[in-house]
Amino acid sequence: MLHRPDHEYDVIVVGGGPGGATCATFVAMQGHRVLLLEKSPVPSFKIGESLLPVTIHGICAMLGVGDALKRASFVKKTGGRFIWGHGREPWDFLFSNAGTFASPTSYAYEVEREEFDAILLNNARDKGVDVQFGHTALKLIEENGRARGVLYSDAHGANRSARARYIVDASGQAGRFGKFAGERIYSDFFRNMSVFRYYRGAARLPEPVSGNVLSVAFSNGWFWYIPLRNGLTSVGAVFDQEQGRGSRGPDDLFEHFLKQCPEIEVLLGGSERVVEGPYGETRVCRDFSYTSSAFYREGLVLVGDAACFLDPLFSSGVHLSTYSGLLAARSINTRLRGLSDDTKCFLEYEARYRREFALFYDFLVAFYDVHKEKSEFWSRRKVFGSSEEHNIFYMDLLNADPEQGNNAAAQRAEFWATRTQLGATLFPQAVGTMQETETAKRERSRLLAALFAELTRLQLQTMLGDKRPVETPLYEGGLIPSPDGLHWQPSNEEDEGLVAVI
Repeated sequence: MLHRPDHEYDVIVVGGGPGGATCATFVAMQGHRVLLLEKSPVPSFKIGESLLPVTIHGICAMLGVGDALKRASFVKKTGGRFIWGHGREPWDFLFSNAGTFASPTSYAYEVEREEFDAILLNNARDKGVDVQFGHTALKLIEENGRARGVLYSDAHGANRSARARYIVDASGQAGRFGKFAGERIYSDFFRNMSVFRYYRGAARLPEPVSGNVLSVAFSNGWFWYIPLRNGLTSVGAVFDQEQGRGSRGPDDLFEHFLKQCPEIEVLLGGSERVVEGPYGETRVCRDFSYTSSAFYREGLVLVGDAACFLDPLFSSGVHLSTYSGLLAARSINTRLRGLSDDTKCFLEYEARYRREFALFYDFLVAFYDVHKEKSEFWSRRKVFGSSEEHNIFYMDLLNADPEQGNNAAAQRAEFWATRTQLGATLFPQAVGTMQETETAKRERSRLLAALFAELTRLQLQTMLGDKRPVETPLYEGGLIPSPDGLHWQPSNEEDEGLVAVI
């Protein structure tokens, strides 16, 4: 597709990962003009292979790529297996038992990201997005404090520019234009790094969980073990970033941690490390958690990892990226229709994205807390005594609630007071509970339903469309999704907050 001249785009998306592709597609599906700039010449290697059911059966179904994902024959996962908690006996967390992912949607996929991303980008192009590979965003064009366009270099190295009403920064952890919106604030609890590589011919878990992720805690962190197609396995260690300082290179780091985790060593016995191609490199990645002080500023919205990142545990990365892409598209589509105003639409975006990020944060803090091992890594990741308690600005952002106003301090106190019990309730297998009471089972089901309520609603959007149950607003005066799921609308007919703006 040929480039349009300046001023003709409604939206420019920087970054062709899942968040950028999702946002661009949902906007283009409403007939708007969208340019997507991806710096790689083709969809390239990325970490983040393990997906959640809501991504497959919710957002990907809404995008129209469900059949393409089936044809790709990715490895099917029904949950995760863990060696984590009070002992070394493995236990399973299955989507079908989580109180929210009822069959037949109680599965997801383990994907090679270059192919998964290509499916999303090809679909974006089919839906009308002007997808340009090998195009690198260089500078945000600003006028009177508002983002108005992007200066970029094209596939031939020539500098060009394009303008639009809205710019979407979906450039991943690099956060190409994030400073225009706000400051990046880091978590103290999840200040982790990872080192990972790939193997062929490594052992699989026994049926019926052979396609599931295995997560194994060890004294200085934890390992992931993700089965992919054609006998490929992604293996990575997550550890405190302080342990990554010094003279050790990636290979030495990986071998150092592998020797501390015999369960992973056994599974890799007899396998062959991949040493060529995109999977032939031992890579290091910083996985520590952060959030931006603002996800939106006039004309610019941050999507996916450009706005916030949590932790590789429980595969939240691609979900949060695609979910934020949908939320951003709702806000942009509403504005491009001439409805409401930026403040109302993007307050809804930010409030919902922060809430989803915070719910997964709760879930993961509780999960880290249930592992019982006396080591520096694990002692620094306990609820009580964590430096996160004093990380005031981060915690205020994490617990931001439009209904609570300036009550963040009280929210922090309540948060830390309840996290020690949350882990034991959510993960009884990890703490050695052999026989649960009916009361405990009901409480766990209630908590899981609350944690994953939005995931369930997204799947109902696909299954029932405009016949799904009417949602309630997130906060007083807030907006709710339209019947098609691609716009915002007022929560009742009397609400005059969503009106045409000339």
